[in-house]
Amino acid sequence: MISRLLILLYAIVSYVIFTVSFLYALGFVGNYVVPKSIDMPIDKSIDMPIGVGSPTDLSVAIVVNLLLMSLFAIQHSVMARPAFKRWSATFLPLACQRSTYVLLSSLILLLLFWQWRPIPTPVWQTSGMAAWLLIGVHWLGWLIAFASTHMIDHFDLFGLRQAFVAFRGSAIPGQSFRTPLLYKIVRHPIMLGFLLAFWATPEMTVGHLLFALANTAYILAALQFEERDLIAEFGATYQDYRRRVPMLLPRLFGAPR
Repeated sequence: MISRLLILLYAIVSYVIFTVSFLYALGFVGNYVVPKSIDMPIDKSIDMPIGVGSPTDLSVAIVVNLLLMSLFAIQHSVMARPAFKRWSATFLPLACQRSTYVLLSSLILLLLFWQWRPIPTPVWQTSGMAAWLLIGVHWLGWLIAFASTHMIDHFDLFGLRQAFVAFRGSAIPGQSFRTPLLYKIVRHPIMLGFLLAFWATPEMTVGHLLFALANTAYILAALQFEERDLIAEFGATYQDYRRRVPMLLPRLFGAPR
């Protein structure tokens, strides 16, 4: 009973840390409220934000930012693979696996926010209706990403369901294949939401562009591995789903493929 309680507390703490990282991400990407954002260093007394004082600073900022995003991408992808899950099951209880994944992802994300080097050189700037439209799309992206987690199983996705089931002493059931709501329009609405949130901004800077490009490349690559795993798990059911529903861009015209 004590071990099951500890697993539950571990899952709750992991979820709280995820929530903090997610809320900070809203401010970080959009340059809202938070003390350090994608375009603003934590020390606002500096005349030029970190990474822009000289060509050397600029190159250091790019390298550091890419390393931070690579660290997140590697951890996020490796721990999501079935082979890693089978290996970790030799020393980590099944009920803790998802919580551990969520915890490490959240901590690395917080590290990225802390160590990020802003590069605020403008790429584009808009105003008026265009700016408000981009802000609206930005927030729509975050809403799509968050809402999509609830359309499948939010608490399973972040490890709480597994911990509560284990706390009751029951076996953790497998996931069934479902395509609710936005999943009937695109196969990966969570990733679509992130892409909208990352790219839709009225003031795109070099640092923000680097962030958006690197994360877009990661998402496109990671989805190939995820789809391979889903085909292995659900077979012909997922193959048929792939034929009917596009990956990220909703089909506006034409019959389903």
